Amino acid sequence: MPYTPSGFFCDRLIRERERRDGEGSLNKPLRFNGQDYNNLRQECLQRKTLFEDETFPATVESLGFKELGHKSNKVKNIVWKRPKEICENPQFIVGGASRTDICQGDLGDCWLLAAIACLTLNEKLLYRVIPPEQSFSEGYAGIFHFQFWRYGDWVDVIIDDRIPTFNNQLVFTKSAERNEFWSALLEKAYAKLHGSYEALKGGNTTEAMEDFTGGVTEFYEMKEAPKELYKIMKKALERGSLMGCSIDSLVPARFETRTVTGLVKGHAYSVTAVDECRPSQHKDSKVRLVRLRNPWGQVEWNGPWSDNSKEWATLSKAEKEKLQHQSAEDGEFWMSFEDFKKNYTKIEICNLTPDALEDDKIHKWTVSVNEGRWVRGCSAGGCRNYPDTFWTNPQYRLRLLEEDDDPEDNEVACTFVVALMQKNRRKERKMGANLFTIGFAIYEMHGNKQHMQKDFFLYNSSKARCKSYINLREVTQRFRLSPGEYVIVPSTYEPHQEGEFILRVFSEKKNTSEEIENRIEADHPVPAPASAGEESEEDQQFRTIFQEIAGEVSTERQGDMEISANELRNVLNRVITKRKQIFFLSWRGLTCYTILVLTVSPQMDGTGRLNLQEFRHLWNKIKQWQGIFKHYNTDQSGINSYEMRNAVNDAGFRLNNQLYDIITMRYANESMNIDFDSFISCLVRLEAMFRAFQAFDKDGDGTIRLSVLEWLQLTMYA
Repeated sequence: MPYTPSGFFCDRLIRERERRDGEGSLNKPLRFNGQDYNNLRQECLQRKTLFEDETFPATVESLGFKELGHKSNKVKNIVWKRPKEICENPQFIVGGASRTDICQGDLGDCWLLAAIACLTLNEKLLYRVIPPEQSFSEGYAGIFHFQFWRYGDWVDVIIDDRIPTFNNQLVFTKSAERNEFWSALLEKAYAKLHGSYEALKGGNTTEAMEDFTGGVTEFYEMKEAPKELYKIMKKALERGSLMGCSIDSLVPARFETRTVTGLVKGHAYSVTAVDECRPSQHKDSKVRLVRLRNPWGQVEWNGPWSDNSKEWATLSKAEKEKLQHQSAEDGEFWMSFEDFKKNYTKIEICNLTPDALEDDKIHKWTVSVNEGRWVRGCSAGGCRNYPDTFWTNPQYRLRLLEEDDDPEDNEVACTFVVALMQKNRRKERKMGANLFTIGFAIYEMHGNKQHMQKDFFLYNSSKARCKSYINLREVTQRFRLSPGEYVIVPSTYEPHQEGEFILRVFSEKKNTSEEIENRIEADHPVPAPASAGEESEEDQQFRTIFQEIAGEVSTERQGDMEISANELRNVLNRVITKRKQIFFLSWRGLTCYTILVLTVSPQMDGTGRLNLQEFRHLWNKIKQWQGIFKHYNTDQSGINSYEMRNAVNDAGFRLNNQLYDIITMRYANESMNIDFDSFISCLVRLEAMFRAFQAFDKDGDGTIRLSVLEWLQLTMYA
């Protein structure tokens, strides 16, 4: 398999450099597609033209790829228009952004619109997604921008204001006010982020909520809610988390059904507060309350603790003021926590990251973020059901350093949430990509700084794990474990599934998480001097063969007894006839060339030939590596690429996951096996490159500085 540079590694290096420059934060978001809003807008104003976005053009490609693709009848009559071509006096926002500004069109993205509606309840967060000072009047240039959280970074997405229409009506999201366009433009920017409008079809509300806030969402079914749910909700609101709840309906959600208690089935509510009060008839106990809001701005609960219920008469004036009780048909109401659990079926909590909140008074989560990748044949090991490959998955060391302030049942423990998110699957739908079934397991560890091997997972059970593997963009779960060190292993359910992911750990107290990477090193990369002892019978045979072939040409060249790549191939093939246990037919010419150039010239002296001493050292290495290969070549088809980690380790090299990924891409065949020729080529290259590095690393600090000439000599020769 030819070597192809991985875009993942290049992208990761670029992102790491950008983060060092402070980019990717809310205050300095990354420029999506490299577009700069201020520069582009200023250019359009100077030229007195309206912006046209070439990266998301007004064409079928931006609409979709299947139901909204070229062959679809749905797109034939769609015309892209600017708001000023649709109506008179278009406005970006009319009277503030609100739930009524969001009306679904002919696209199955109600999950996105529900998240936008929820976002309108928090103005501070809303106007981070929608940067202010955008309009169709002053400074208008047909260009708008929005900001989203995308796999660990905030990105600024620029669009033009050409929107799909049919008979002069918006095809997709629209506002109840015909001349208001912020929601339609926000939808377009989100479609651009994912490649097309059609990519937004079908999803989960929390997916968009996280993209609007950078938070992590927890789900709870009321019938399975933990006993500490009230405390979880209270702490979440103290941290500024967004919280919603709903009542399942047997009919589709659009047929919202009002019950006799005033609650609506199939409808989303916001939780705006939790608190406690002490009624006069309950002097020795407190009543736990929950405040909710119906986004309609009307239709409220009419049971106990509703606006005009008798329970409020049992509270003092001070307690009423503390709870901000008021009787108004505004959609907001209180109810007891017990009634809340009985009537609602599920609750969603979107916990916000530190950079989403600037108020120091709010207690925020501590969050650590790691990016990773499952590579087929190397680090895509599947779940625990596949013990031969599970251990090859990426591994992340988690340190829980401080216990919670208010432990449960006097138990010293740390509360944290693990969130595993697979990347780019929605954007890659047009290429046939679907969501993988993903999950994770957590194991206890004690000071081990190396990648855990197969035996560790065979003889140790997990300390915790996600409730189930599931085909959602993100799998999250809350845990309580004792302070200490753990290893998190994220994986797809099936092995060999290749994709990128982001692993986040949120905790109430300090935590650190990092990928477990082996230290990059090699045992004895410098060739040992030739032994002065007597030659073995085998050594004498090989000396004879070497001299026979080298002598034939040395006479002609009148030089030392050295051999070229083709002559090396002849020597090695002659050697095969002497050693029956070598099980391949002949050496490939390219392999011999690789061996030659990397064996004789680690300092790039340019001789390009191999002498007897160098050949003897090489042959001893080949014998050692042949034994390793034979050990792992159990089915005579080559070394399985997952086992290549162990084989390379046995040969004396300690590498990290990125290097194992590169080895797999370069040397494994389509069946993910590595033959003997490729195995030898890989090890020769590793040894030579370690020796070359040592030659340049004069002070031994693990860092080298190369001139352009030295760099080109090193890379071109190798």
